[in-house]
Amino acid sequence: MTDPSVFTIPAHRAFADALAAGLIAQFSTAHGPDPLALARAVVLVPNNRAARAISDAFVRRADGGLLLPRLVAIGDPELDERLGGLLDPIEADEPIPPAIDPLERQMILARLTFEARAAAGDPIDGGEAIRLAGELARTLDQLLIERIAPLRLRDLVDLPELSAHWQRSLDMLDTILTRWPRELAARGRIDLAERRNRLLDRVARRWRREAPPGPVIAAGIGSTTPAVAELLATVARLPRGMVVLPGIDIASPGEEWEALGPHAPGPAGERPPRSIENHPQFALKRLLDRMGVHRDEVLTWRWASGRDARSVRAKAIAHAMAPADFTHKWHGLPPAERRLTGIRAAELANPAEEAQTIALALREAVETPGRTAALVTPDRVLARRVAAHLARWGIVADDSAGTPLSLTPAGTLLLAIAEAGAEDFAPVPLLALVKHPLVRRGDMRGAWLDGVRRLDIALRGPRPPAGLDGITRYLRDGEGVVKQKRARAIGWWDEVRPLFAGLDAAFSTHGGLADLLAAVREAATALAGDAAWSGPDGRAAADLIAELEATAPLGPARFDAAGLAPTLRLLMDAVAIRPPQGGHPRLSIWGLLEARLQHADLMVLGGLNEGVWPALPSPDPWLAPRIRAELGLGGLEARIGLSAHDFAMALGAPEVLLTRARRDARSPTIASRFWLRLEAMTGGITREPRLPAWALAIDRPAGPPEPAARPRPAPPVADRPDIIAVTKLDRLKADPFAFYADAMLKLWSLDPVDADPTPAWRGTAIHAVFERWMKEDRCDPDRLIPRARQLLDEMASHPVMRALWEPRLMAALDWIADAMRALAAEGRVPLVAEVRGSVKVAGITLKGTVDRIDRRADGRIAIIDYKTGMPPSAAAVAEGYSMQLGLLGLIAERGGFEGVDGIPIDFEYWSLARGRDGSFGYVARPVGGKDGLDPERFTALAATTLTRAVEKWLTGPAPFTAKLAPEYAPYGDYDQLMRLDEWYGRDMTLLPGEAEA
Repeated sequence: MTDPSVFTIPAHRAFADALAAGLIAQFSTAHGPDPLALARAVVLVPNNRAARAISDAFVRRADGGLLLPRLVAIGDPELDERLGGLLDPIEADEPIPPAIDPLERQMILARLTFEARAAAGDPIDGGEAIRLAGELARTLDQLLIERIAPLRLRDLVDLPELSAHWQRSLDMLDTILTRWPRELAARGRIDLAERRNRLLDRVARRWRREAPPGPVIAAGIGSTTPAVAELLATVARLPRGMVVLPGIDIASPGEEWEALGPHAPGPAGERPPRSIENHPQFALKRLLDRMGVHRDEVLTWRWASGRDARSVRAKAIAHAMAPADFTHKWHGLPPAERRLTGIRAAELANPAEEAQTIALALREAVETPGRTAALVTPDRVLARRVAAHLARWGIVADDSAGTPLSLTPAGTLLLAIAEAGAEDFAPVPLLALVKHPLVRRGDMRGAWLDGVRRLDIALRGPRPPAGLDGITRYLRDGEGVVKQKRARAIGWWDEVRPLFAGLDAAFSTHGGLADLLAAVREAATALAGDAAWSGPDGRAAADLIAELEATAPLGPARFDAAGLAPTLRLLMDAVAIRPPQGGHPRLSIWGLLEARLQHADLMVLGGLNEGVWPALPSPDPWLAPRIRAELGLGGLEARIGLSAHDFAMALGAPEVLLTRARRDARSPTIASRFWLRLEAMTGGITREPRLPAWALAIDRPAGPPEPAARPRPAPPVADRPDIIAVTKLDRLKADPFAFYADAMLKLWSLDPVDADPTPAWRGTAIHAVFERWMKEDRCDPDRLIPRARQLLDEMASHPVMRALWEPRLMAALDWIADAMRALAAEGRVPLVAEVRGSVKVAGITLKGTVDRIDRRADGRIAIIDYKTGMPPSAAAVAEGYSMQLGLLGLIAERGGFEGVDGIPIDFEYWSLARGRDGSFGYVARPVGGKDGLDPERFTALAATTLTRAVEKWLTGPAPFTAKLAPEYAPYGDYDQLMRLDEWYGRDMTLLPGEAEA
């Protein structure tokens, strides 16, 4: 047998460039490159990404023109077609059936899973079945590529170490995999992994029987599967074949190499030691073992790439990644073999600083003519942040790893539609949908957004009733200002509501998955037109929806509408949308797959935290670790080993910057195990001081910060309001700036969307009940509870909110009914309710709405105000605040309420809150009593207090100073506007005259 021809390109060399340089040199003559010799070669590569990287490397060296070799990805499902004539004649082999479509496969497996769980008495929803089917498909692929018969699972059901949970899972898995071959046979299809195995086996058999006429080079293939290993073993022994592998450590001691595993069982059948699967060399060792190649037979590729680090870098990397049992050797290493010259590290406070630092490093690199730079990170959020920072300087950096379809405009539109339908058009998902940038994009966008803003204002506050009908009733309901806001939105809503009719029908009738998908597709077209399906993301979304609609009948029989959005997101996450070419030619952002086989002059390795790089192994929901070990499948930590190899190869660039953030958005982080190894071996990686400092300074003002002073706007007296409500006097006195922002700037806070019921909302509801009870039921105590229930039924209140609040309300209303009966026995009768009135005081108009006025038996009147919470105290009145009842009494005393005359003597707050005795409802009087103000003087005090405030701020020139009496200005609606945090506690000085307020 021919000796194998196996080479390795060390980590300190750029694989693709070194490979291209070596192949060009090997196929050159004394007079220069033979233009046809290289073209007759076939280069087998792991995937299409590697093919592009190697092709680019050839182009970089094609000074006088070059005919490229045929680059073939061994993972291609049509490998036989890509190899073309090299496999002729095809009559010698039976045709290989086509592979089943991946989505069709997932849907069928989802149906089998759905039925198996139902038969086991543990039913699941169709969406969960689709998720489990995706995991099952990956498990099945692992069995197929390792050539493990799925029927072997039957022999493991009775393993004594398995818990009942895993035994049930194994039983169901055996049932599903028993039915699966019949499903494939009925369609004349096979699994894609099986088809690849057969194709690779066919190529290996053919080339063993008859070598191809030209050179065959397998480059950069690190897969350890039996079919790939057999093909590589065949290529390595072809007369003109060679295998070139990335970064095999051929210099470490044999003891270290053998410790990686896999190990043979002991002489008495003892379980062998565990393999070190998370080591960067484990997969390569396993591949060599399966190829039948000893490490001593591997030769170093002698051609350089032109982007190489010093050769000692590869030794240092190998030492740093040594197995844990051999790291004691670090103490005795020569300084040159553990020194990482050219590698720097930056440890930042948070991801924002990390992204800014990386962007500065990349910008600095590309400003040097001819210098290339790349960010390598598995953290796509970090990659997007860096790209956004670079865009600040007009540098376009394409993330070649792509963006998940679920994060693109087309994907988020489909998800927004599904979420709006599933949540029965609740305000948050509905507004997110109608505000989506693709909806009515173009000339119609402006008019559309005008309507959206009106709807946004109308839907703020507690959630309306569910469904399109509930929103319509809600918008037609309301009183006063609320009714005005909703009326401005109802016209636009009536026009756009038909756009959601099909979606509402599909989600309310609980149709199948195909019906739901059709409704989402039609809604997307109705809302966004062609914009929903244009561009790379739109076309990918259209393909996915079309494929899902076609395969949905093969899936689970029952699908809950609430699971549509999570299912779509799951499937979209697997679709990467890569940007069209057009970014900076010397700048790249790579994921780990894209970075394999490539180097740049500066490599920035970002996101070096545990759980990011390396990522945490995903648990297998179908096979327990014990079962995987019995079957001979790789452990879950094998993925960490691949990630470690990616890291080791990236460290071989001429210049490397390592970055990590000390905390993420949620909590402190732990440095990557790779980072910690480098720190431990070197005694501390050389830090990069400049870039983090620049990152902090780039947005820092040039001089020291100048905090804002306490605001004191002083508009001309002629521009000041000449009208004030009884409820605004406290604000004018305690926080004149807030009064100014409210009354003059017309700035009003908005309730959140889908907010909890605020005291203001509950107060509006209560006042509506009492007004109707007074005007229509003449304060009949027996009619109060029925009237309240009727109005709550008519009001657009959310059922959950009503269920929580209504019992307390009814208890308080029972107390009010009893109190009204007691007052009637005393001869006190209600006069008016919810009446607006006004009078002239000190040159301005005082206005207010009184909740209720009663006539006492002696002819005098009582002023009543309803409160849903704690009423103001007598202490506040003594301080000159909480004058609302006194001002209402002043309006009544001066005839400002139509149909009301008399002297006010009683001033009462009727609170519906819980009293001191634990029951709901009580009366509080801010004046009177043993230590309180004489009620007969209350209106005069209120008039004096109002006059002083008016003469000071409304008809006088005093500035509207912020927070004069913070204890009586509890609301922070304007705190940000007044920049409170910049001056409060620092600039508390008062101008002459302000202290008297």
